[in-house]
Amino acid sequence: TIEEHQQQIDARSVIQFEMREILDEHLEQGSINLPVSAVPPLLINRRDPDPTRSLKQFMQQRSGKIVIAAESGGRREMLLEILREQKVHPASVDGWQQALSGPGPSIAVAALTRGFILDAADTAVISEYELFGKAQPRKRRRRVRDPEALINDLTNLHAGAPVVHTDHGVARYRGLTTLQIDDMTTEFVTLEYAGGDLLHVPVSSLQLISRYTGASPENAPLHRLGSDQWARVRRRAAEKARDVAAELLALYAKRAARQGTSRHYDPAEYAVFAESFPFALTEDQSRAIDDVLDDLTSSRPMDRLVCGDVGFGKTEVALRGAFVTVAGGGQVAILVPTTLLAQQHYQTFKDRFSEWPVKVEVLSRFRSQQETRQVLEGLADGTVDIVVGTHRLLQNRSGFRNLGLVVIDEEHRFGVRHKEKLKALRTEVDILTLTATPIPRTLNMALGSLRELSLIATPPDSRLAIKTFVTHWEARVIREACLRELKRGGQVYFVHNRVQDIEKIAAQVAEILPEGRIEIAHGQMRERELERIMQDFYHRRFHILVCTSIIESGLDVPSANTIIINRADRFGLAQLHQLRGRVGRSHHQAFAYLLAPPKEALTDDAVSRLEAIESLEDLGAGFVLATHDLEIRGAGELLGEGQTGQIHEIGFALYNEMLTQTVSAMREGVELDLETASHHGPEINLHLPALLPEDYLPDVHLRLVQYKRIASAKSGQDLEVLQVELVDRFGLLPAATRNLFRITALRLKTEALGIQRIDASNAGGFIEFDP
Repeated sequence: TIEEHQQQIDARSVIQFEMREILDEHLEQGSINLPVSAVPPLLINRRDPDPTRSLKQFMQQRSGKIVIAAESGGRREMLLEILREQKVHPASVDGWQQALSGPGPSIAVAALTRGFILDAADTAVISEYELFGKAQPRKRRRRVRDPEALINDLTNLHAGAPVVHTDHGVARYRGLTTLQIDDMTTEFVTLEYAGGDLLHVPVSSLQLISRYTGASPENAPLHRLGSDQWARVRRRAAEKARDVAAELLALYAKRAARQGTSRHYDPAEYAVFAESFPFALTEDQSRAIDDVLDDLTSSRPMDRLVCGDVGFGKTEVALRGAFVTVAGGGQVAILVPTTLLAQQHYQTFKDRFSEWPVKVEVLSRFRSQQETRQVLEGLADGTVDIVVGTHRLLQNRSGFRNLGLVVIDEEHRFGVRHKEKLKALRTEVDILTLTATPIPRTLNMALGSLRELSLIATPPDSRLAIKTFVTHWEARVIREACLRELKRGGQVYFVHNRVQDIEKIAAQVAEILPEGRIEIAHGQMRERELERIMQDFYHRRFHILVCTSIIESGLDVPSANTIIINRADRFGLAQLHQLRGRVGRSHHQAFAYLLAPPKEALTDDAVSRLEAIESLEDLGAGFVLATHDLEIRGAGELLGEGQTGQIHEIGFALYNEMLTQTVSAMREGVELDLETASHHGPEINLHLPALLPEDYLPDVHLRLVQYKRIASAKSGQDLEVLQVELVDRFGLLPAATRNLFRITALRLKTEALGIQRIDASNAGGFIEFDP
């Protein structure tokens, strides 16, 4: 029972590591102080004639154990090489047990950021930080930059998930299978088709398989092996792709024929403006900014979508674009979905442009009629350079003297009518759209290369992922969550999206948490009152804000780091992600609690939405969430309003590939036969074991991802990068893995030569060419 379980836990000691020193008299009963001291930094100095002098001195002074911790197997090999050259010979060990029991210094794999000396045990642990004086740049988990690769990526694949095989259609993934063929061990990906037929695909041909996105996994159409059903489906999709491609090209042509305005600006002034950004840019942010500046300075009209998670610095991209536009004599309009967000952007832009002769104004419900009239006059005569506003800005498009750039924040919050107005704008001015979760159709357009896309997938350095829990309404959980936040001086959002009974909910929260001051906010309140409450919350005059989803794109409140969302099953995925992004805006650990009824009472859609958001607490999940949205809602047709159709039949990845091929063929004026176009690439059998052995890479899931990356490599250079990465992460390559790389390299060469098949062994072999 739970009680017995609790008794067993209570009977044990708890170890708590604190970075600060606790005086003995303040220690709780049963606590022990384990005093640790620091290891001196820069023990290896490459500039010194004897680089390891400090390390040797440190080792001589110590009588106890010394363990060196390397980041990975590959780094351990490299460190051993450096140390042996300098006549230092630590023993290479596989774990702490071995390290602490053997004689002399040793080196083990342990990703520690800092070392320490444990005086009581006379043991010193040295990390790479102390050896080289700076932390090894942690390899960020390799983010797939290319949006299409994200969708083709097999990362979140689990048994039973639908996948598409280019030649055989949609099947269910059943896992990796190891088979003995001709006395050779080979690994295959096993797929199950309609009627239970199994297909084993060799891992070297994994480029033929992609994730199926286009309908929810349970509704994915399964095809029959060996029937002409898949051929018919592909033919229909190919015809459709041809029509859409023609339409796309007409659109391209229209945009290409139109002259945009190329903006000129003074690089020195721009550098001064950029300097006033108080944070270091992340790599992705720099790239997005470069993309926008390239677009603005070219003569082509810009239509760019910047997709970055909540709080990843999309606003900075817009600020710099606005600076360049204003410097080049244009006006900037920033369109936001809510009045609250308008106020916040207005503040941000006003602050950043305060040192420059640039006039920033805001148009929203909070302005009086006279103020609104003055702003409109300023826009017409050119004295207002930048205006922030809600869709009221769209009402009079001709009211600008020289509109150059329109920035649209959170496009998915605008209605269809407003979007039509925005579409009309696209033909005349530069458009920059900022979004945290691109809605499926916007995403489709970006991927169908109708619009340029910049991804900001790396979080700012100090940001932590938001811990997310899906749970039921339980007073104990709510009290615990709120108290934890209040005790560290923070604030809490409590989201309940029904105005009718929000007061009842607020009363319940007050009952659960009598020590917290509570206020209510929703969209049906008087504007001034709403503004007052939001400002009070911002200035920490009360603890808990019970509100509707009005905060979805509201104020930045760095001190609010816990959010509780009631009836989370009633929200869309993008909306849940947006709401969760309200917390964790500072360096504190943030928490999100999604309250929902038990699974049995929910629809399948709601369950998959909640599972998706819980599994993706990783920062930068916005883009992956949008692809989940593609699966849950069904990918919208690229240019039609219909939500089903070809994408549902053959999956988004393959449809997109067909479309891209057709567009490029039409551009070059080539006739492309998509149904018969072979996708296999050459088949190569050298009768050698070619796989990632289980003892080299035990995690099945990781193996699958690495196989897919190797099979999808486009050039020898890609393969080289992958090889270096594998050695760095898992140690030297076994012979079977080297074979896998060599066979893949051979496939890339033979493809270009029009070879269909190579079969070779010690006894000889043959080569088969294309007709």
